[in-house]
Amino acid sequence: MAYYRQVGEVPPKRHTQHRDADGRLYYEELMGEEGFSSDSSLLYHRGVPSAIVASEVWELPDQSRTPNHPLKPRHLKLHDLATGTDAVTDRRLVLGNNDVRISYVVTGGQESGPSPYYRNAIGDECVFVEAGSGVVETVFGVVGYRAGDYVVVPRATTHRWVPAEPSRLYPIEANSHVAPPKRYLSRYGQLLEHAPYCERDLHGPDRPLTAEGSDVEVLVKHRTSAGIVGTRLVYATHPFDVVGWDGCLYPYTFNIDDYMPITGKVHQPPPVHQVFEGHNFVICNFLPRKVDYHPLAIPVPYYHSNVDSDEVMFYVGGDYEARKGSGIGIGSISLHPGGHAHGPQPSAIEASLGVEYFEESAVMVDTFAPLDLGEGGLAVEDPGYAWTWSRQA
Repeated sequence: MAYYRQVGEVPPKRHTQHRDADGRLYYEELMGEEGFSSDSSLLYHRGVPSAIVASEVWELPDQSRTPNHPLKPRHLKLHDLATGTDAVTDRRLVLGNNDVRISYVVTGGQESGPSPYYRNAIGDECVFVEAGSGVVETVFGVVGYRAGDYVVVPRATTHRWVPAEPSRLYPIEANSHVAPPKRYLSRYGQLLEHAPYCERDLHGPDRPLTAEGSDVEVLVKHRTSAGIVGTRLVYATHPFDVVGWDGCLYPYTFNIDDYMPITGKVHQPPPVHQVFEGHNFVICNFLPRKVDYHPLAIPVPYYHSNVDSDEVMFYVGGDYEARKGSGIGIGSISLHPGGHAHGPQPSAIEASLGVEYFEESAVMVDTFAPLDLGEGGLAVEDPGYAWTWSRQA
């Protein structure tokens, strides 16, 4: 998103000499998207950012996927999923396709220490913080996180997670970039007046994070012709040696409390709840809000066949009106695949009549290619969910 920021020391003109007090030249790095055709930032390093002294295989956590076949809706109980405590290496894959992967991990607190230094070279990461707090240290500086934050980390950003307390993290890993919906943006990249949030709600680094060291290991997730793989690179100097940077590409957080829900006289479709998008998927959040005010309105959704989409709903707070009687609760995921009509539990329709306010929070990912189940999703599936509509008929 073209929202300019300057942090630390940068020269008056780009691609010109920038030296420290002793006359040593800083090393300029351009970090940019889509070659030289999209957003970028210029970073000024004390050391050579490409100087590595070792490279070896990093064995990724299980990335296997199982097709949703035979086709049926699924209920996955993420709070029953056992994970390790590392925000990067202990993620368990829940759902995924060739465009996006959704994982889950519950970190330790301060006693567990930070994650390894990490870089996702496949695409941007948008990590929803279900619970907990801490900071993410990055080559651009530090961003704090708290419950309800989306932490957006651009592709190939070296970073590590430093939880202050145990944190429940819901990483959405793209094979593309993640940005606000185009309809919210002017042709120059500013968030428009009808957008449900604005630049004031985005929180990026405000000062450099300078560190010293040598032989620093960085875990890199990347692509080969064989698929997604991992490499452990060892850098001659610390990657967090940036004295300043400027540009429109950097990590930031956005909290769902700063999202202004859009409502209407009758039920509004999911696109009004959209917050981000990537290639072939969108991210929406359903938040506490006033609901439909037509005298004959039915506040819960109508049954719908998203013929082009799989819908993933992660329930993170409140009482989700449309799923009463289905076993869905906080920490649940529902997967409603394309090719299957889905909607509220039958008993929820009458129960919603006359309701003026929904006290619910959920994060939705809609994909335009079928989603497979990861090993983590299969481990916590509720086998009876698919039949709950007929039991209430």
